Amino acid sequence: MFNLTRRQFLRYSGATGVALGTGSLATFASAEEPLKIGVVYVSPIAEIGWTKQHSLGVDAIRKEFGDKVAITVIDNIFMPQDAERVFRELAASGNQLIFGTSFSHGTPMQKVAPRFPKTAFEHCSGIVHRANLGTFEAKYYEGTFVAGAAGGHMSKSGKIGFIGGFPIPDIVGPANALLLGAQSVNPEVTCNAIFLNSWFDPGKEKEAANTLLSQGCDVICSMTDTATGVQVAGEGGAWSIGYASDMAKFGSGKQLTAFTLDWSSEYLRAARGVAEGNWKAEARWDGLAAGVVKMAPYNEAIPADIQAKLKQLEADIAAGKIHPYAGELKDQDGNVKVAAGSVLSDSDIRGMNWFVRGMIGKLS
Repeated sequence: MFNLTRRQFLRYSGATGVALGTGSLATFASAEEPLKIGVVYVSPIAEIGWTKQHSLGVDAIRKEFGDKVAITVIDNIFMPQDAERVFRELAASGNQLIFGTSFSHGTPMQKVAPRFPKTAFEHCSGIVHRANLGTFEAKYYEGTFVAGAAGGHMSKSGKIGFIGGFPIPDIVGPANALLLGAQSVNPEVTCNAIFLNSWFDPGKEKEAANTLLSQGCDVICSMTDTATGVQVAGEGGAWSIGYASDMAKFGSGKQLTAFTLDWSSEYLRAARGVAEGNWKAEARWDGLAAGVVKMAPYNEAIPADIQAKLKQLEADIAAGKIHPYAGELKDQDGNVKVAAGSVLSDSDIRGMNWFVRGMIGKLS
């Protein structure tokens, strides 16, 4: 597998011409020629976090296909103009399958995919599809609801905190579910939310976590690509909730759990489809039931009977017996958004741009 920095890749690929493909998707027909796969990460590959979990998906492909694949990985690609160039050059270089791993990769992939109709594009966190552009996503909100319930049981102040990268539906929805999970235990719990407008800014995240601590939050969840929130919470004596990876070792013994992401099935499904010549653009959205979302071990400080309730909650959500966005739900201003007896539709969940009652913060 080739791991290139953004500068190395752009320099390497700068002389490559852009050729428009026509016809059906390229298929992996010859054992003599490896399947070429390109993967673009939004941040550096670290020990834990969002990008780390995607790298494990790539590892799953390598383990299954061995030398039958040639994988090029480019990390730390966030800016749209850089992303568009990288996706274009990966396609022009003959990669038959290309992964984008961030919501911010959406517009660049939408521009590039139609120019290379023989190439299969897979976009994590995407919402727009093309004939050769599929998407896959996780139901983060299922994990945050369970984690929020854990926080509701363990919080003494009745105040929890949330740090998000950007105020986009993928983050706003899970933030709401975190609070709703806590309120399922204690209806009076509130949640202070702060958005960094960055996926990877440890300094800014540390400042946000300290702000939440100063506001009395004794449980903090951070949806970014670092363990900073978990670390600062633990150092400040507060409970924490990890995201994407199990971050317990950074939490000074205070991580309650983490909602982790296992993308292996998504990566393997796409690679197998291209290899076998039957790949098609799909919209996949999986959670606890499919094992894409998994809960990390619960902190031993959580009483055994509460741990049992949390595990049962996991099972009930996976089985569809409990829905985190079941009504009645009101927004910050007291307007009913989901009536009693109803649940929020999938399309409304994926486009969520409002806070539930009890959230403290702004989306702008």
